Amino acid sequence: MPSQFFGLNIAGSGLRASNAALNTTANNIANAQTDGYSRQQVTQQASNALRTFTTYGCAGAGVDTIAIERVRDSFYDVKYWDNNCKYGEYEVKSYYARTIEDYFEDDGVTGFTSVFNKMSNALQSLVSNASSDSSKAEFISTANALADYFNNMYGNLQELQEDINLEIKQNVDQINAIAEKICTLNKQVNVIELSGGTANELRDQREKLVDELSEIVDVKITELPIYDTNNPDRETGGTRYIVQIAGGQTLVDANDYNTLSYTARATEEKVNQTDVDGLYEIVWSNGNEFNLTNAAMEGKLKGLVEMRDGNNGANFHGKMESMTDASSSPSGKTEIVISVEDDYLKNMQESTLSNTGGVINIGNTIFYYESWNYDPATEKYTFVMNDAKNDVAVTAGLVGKEVKTEEAVKYQGIPYYMEQMNAWLRGFTDKVNEIFKSGYDVNGNEGCILFTANIASGGQYKENDLRADEKNGLYEITAGNFAVNEDLIDNPGLLGSRGNLSNGVEECDRVKEMIELLNSKEKFSFRNGSASELLESILSDVALNASNANTFCTTYEGLRTSIDNQRTSVCGVDEDEEAVSLVKYQNAYTLSSKMIQTLTEIYDQLILSTGV
Repeated sequence: MPSQFFGLNIAGSGLRASNAALNTTANNIANAQTDGYSRQQVTQQASNALRTFTTYGCAGAGVDTIAIERVRDSFYDVKYWDNNCKYGEYEVKSYYARTIEDYFEDDGVTGFTSVFNKMSNALQSLVSNASSDSSKAEFISTANALADYFNNMYGNLQELQEDINLEIKQNVDQINAIAEKICTLNKQVNVIELSGGTANELRDQREKLVDELSEIVDVKITELPIYDTNNPDRETGGTRYIVQIAGGQTLVDANDYNTLSYTARATEEKVNQTDVDGLYEIVWSNGNEFNLTNAAMEGKLKGLVEMRDGNNGANFHGKMESMTDASSSPSGKTEIVISVEDDYLKNMQESTLSNTGGVINIGNTIFYYESWNYDPATEKYTFVMNDAKNDVAVTAGLVGKEVKTEEAVKYQGIPYYMEQMNAWLRGFTDKVNEIFKSGYDVNGNEGCILFTANIASGGQYKENDLRADEKNGLYEITAGNFAVNEDLIDNPGLLGSRGNLSNGVEECDRVKEMIELLNSKEKFSFRNGSASELLESILSDVALNASNANTFCTTYEGLRTSIDNQRTSVCGVDEDEEAVSLVKYQNAYTLSSKMIQTLTEIYDQLILSTGV
C-alpha cells in the first residue's frame, strides 16, 4: 500500500525528469554551432508500478530518467568516412596535376613550343647564310635555350616532388597525433562508462578525429564490448575501440596505439633515376612494413604517393637468370643477370633505373645494388650487388625468382613526366648528333655533336660516352643535365653544317636535314608525333589527369556534403526543434511544480487542520 506521500514522490520524479530534459535542451542549444557535436536527448521510462493489492491492482510510481544519450547513426559515419578518403585522394591529385599543367603551359615566351620555334627559325636563317659564324651562333644560342627550358622544367618538377614528399611527412605526423588523441579519449570514455555513465562529448570528440583521419587515409572502426573476466556473460559497460587504416592495419587498439615513422632514402637507394634525394619511406615504429603502394589504401596519403612515385606502372621487373659470386666476378662483387620481357625495359631511351644504386627485390627478399649494365644483344641486365650493405648473401637458390625494384605505381605522377622528357631528349639528341657528326665544319673537319649532358662532378659527356649502341645508350642524358656541346658555344664554326667537302662553305645539307627532322615523323617520331609535338603529347596526359582528378574531386566533394547533411539531419541540433522542446519541457516542469504545490496544500490541510 503506498504511503500518503506517494503522490509527492511521483510529482518529484516528474520534476527531476523535466529538469534533466531542460538541461539537456540547454546543452543542445549552447552547442548548436559546435563542430562535431551530436544532439543529445533524455531517455525516460515509467517507473515500476507498485502493487496495491486492491481492486485496481497496481499504482503508477512516476518516471525514471534512464540516460542522456547522443542521437547518432553510425551508418552515416561509415558512409562519410568511406567517401571522405576518396575525396582526400582526388583533391590532392587535382591540385598537383593543375600545378604540373601550369608548368608545361606555353606562355608564348619561355614555353617549349616558343623555344622550339625559335630554334626552327634560327635554322631557316642559317640556310640563307650558312657560312656566317654569327648565324651559327644564333642557332646554337636557341639550342642552348632549349636545354635551359628542360633544365628549368626538371628543376621545377623536382621541387614539386620535394614539396609532395614534405606533405607526406606532415600527413604521417598528423596520423600519429590523431592516434595518440584517440587512444587518450578511449581511456577517458571507459573511465566514465565503466562507472555507468555515457561519455557523449568525449565520443563526439573521438569521431571528429576519425573524420579528420578519414581524409588522410582510409579507416575502419570496430567497437567491441568488454566482458567481465569472472562472468563472461556480463558486459562491464566499457568498450574496446579499434581503428584500422590503409586496408586493415591497426593504428589504435583500445588503450594502445601504433605510430608511423619515416626514413629518408639515401642517394644509393633511389627508385627512379630522376628522384630527388631523401624521399621518405614509411614504416611502423614497431618495425612492421607499411606499404605505401598498398592497393587497398585510399585517402590523401595515396594521392600524394601516386603523384610523387607514379611512373605509369613502368617499374623494373624480370627474372634472375644466373649469378656470379664475388670471388669469380670481374668487379670483385656478386653479380646477377636478369632477363626482361617488356619493350620499355629493352630501350635505354625510356629507362628510369637509378644510376646511383638502389634497392631490388629478389624472391621477396630486399637487396642493394651498386650499378647495372644492359646488353642489347642478349637483352639482359647485369646488376653489381652491394655485398657490404646486404644483410643476407645472394645465393644460387634465387635463380629463377622474380626480380623487381618496387611495386608498380600505375599512375602518371612526376617520375612519368620526367621519363617522357628524358625519352624525347635521348631520341632527339641521338638523331641531331647523328646529322651534325656526319657533316663538316668550315675547316673541313668532321662535325662534332651538338647536344650532350653535363657531368655532376664537372665537364660534359663526350661523343663516345653517348653512343646509342653502347651498353647504356643515351641513358646518361636527362632533362636535368641536358646541354649544348660547350665546344660549339666557344666556336660556332665547328658546327658540321656541310654534307660534302667538295661543296662550298655556303652548302648546308646538314642544316636542311635538321629542319626536316624537326617537322617530319619519318625522321623522328615521339608517340606518333613529330619532334615539335612533344608539348602536345605531355599536355594531353597532364590535362586529362587534371580533368579526371578535378571531376572525381568535385563528385566526391558533393557526395561528402550530401552525406554530411544527411548525418546532420539525424545528429545535428535544429534550433527550431529545440525551441519547441524547451516549451514542452518547461510546461512539464511547471505542471510538476504545480502538482507538488497542490499536494503541499493538501498535506498542510491534512496535517495541520485534521491532525492526521
